[in-house]
Amino acid sequence: MTPINAPTATLRQDARTIGLIGLAHGSSHFFHMLLPPLFPFLIAEFGYSYSELGLLVSVFFVISGVGQALSGFIVDRVGARPVLFFALSSFVLSGLVASTAGGYAGLMAAAALAGLGNAPFHPVDFTILNKRVSPQRLGHGFSVHGISGNLGWATAPVFMGGIAAATGSWRAACLCGGVLALIILTIMVLNRDALDDRRGAAAASPAAGKPGAAAATSAGVGQGAIAEHPMAFLRLPSVWLCFSFFFWTTCSLSVIQSFAGPTLQKMYGLPLSLTSMVVTGYMLCGAAGMVVGGFLAGRVARLERTITVCLLATAVLLVVAGTGLLPGMAAMVFVALAGIGTGLAGPSRDMLIKRAAPPGATGRVYGTVYSGLDLGFCVAAPVFGAMLDAGMTSGIFYGSASALVLGVASAGVVGIGVAARARAQRMAAAA
Repeated sequence: MTPINAPTATLRQDARTIGLIGLAHGSSHFFHMLLPPLFPFLIAEFGYSYSELGLLVSVFFVISGVGQALSGFIVDRVGARPVLFFALSSFVLSGLVASTAGGYAGLMAAAALAGLGNAPFHPVDFTILNKRVSPQRLGHGFSVHGISGNLGWATAPVFMGGIAAATGSWRAACLCGGVLALIILTIMVLNRDALDDRRGAAAASPAAGKPGAAAATSAGVGQGAIAEHPMAFLRLPSVWLCFSFFFWTTCSLSVIQSFAGPTLQKMYGLPLSLTSMVVTGYMLCGAAGMVVGGFLAGRVARLERTITVCLLATAVLLVVAGTGLLPGMAAMVFVALAGIGTGLAGPSRDMLIKRAAPPGATGRVYGTVYSGLDLGFCVAAPVFGAMLDAGMTSGIFYGSASALVLGVASAGVVGIGVAARARAQRMAAAA
């Protein structure tokens, strides 16, 4: 059998796999936002505080984060495709449970199911892309993967909030979210042959599937040596620095997603129906930035410099919006445009992590590094929800900007390490 990403692989085959993974990844980001756009409706019906609603977000990401680190091992053992089907099925159940929730316990169960579904996506996505897509098109696959995630985030507030407003029922919106997940699951099952990671070139390599192969390569284990323990990669500082980078930048993103709309409403007196659209604007600007950022990532040697400039520019826009000195509509524009900086930095971030990670890493490393994203969402939601309850509206934007600065520091350390390793390799080759 010829591996699908052998030189004979066609553009159509690669595009099909990339498109399917993009759709699946978009659905995972959509379900990040299953409940946050409905917070005003939930407050009106149940009288919950933003701190209580922020805890729902925390439950989602605690389960997702722990599950993501563990699911990498499951993906390595049983393959990515069946895990993908399980994840989408969990989203279907989450929408159904949310639509019938009679109180906080029901909403908590829906958040938990959504977190369980979200957990495997990064190990699943990157495993399938790495094993199914031709090397010359893999960069495009990563770009589509990132853009589709932003589009999923951008779609959710419009979809969920729009249906809730049109029908007068947040339950109808949750039910429609579950139906959407069922449609996507059906598409994946019908196209399951394009998602078979066991047929990829990496799967065809005898060493690829051996536990500890990636970590052994990273540690310099030669041929014929005993492979290191499957957890050996956890000793690498680059893994935890990348984890830290994801944690801080996701804290910033979580603030914008969950609380930018209500904060702008309180600070500038704009209607919530208008301010809730700022999240969609932020995500669409982020998607546009990713398109340009993909070209930057392929042409810049010191990726951490691109990340620094872009994320610091984003932080400045958020700080200006938090001063309260702008006209209301201008503040909305500033927050939305801040998404361009995070989008520009996105491909450089992914490429930097790829350079810093052990060679040949798949499920385990991706699961660990990307679980920093889940931890960031988990921690930020209740903390900043409590700040908003306390009337610290400016602090919402200042805190988001501060988290970005800490993320820049993590990326800088990773970049220094990557550059030092590259210099050492060049010197060894010249010796």
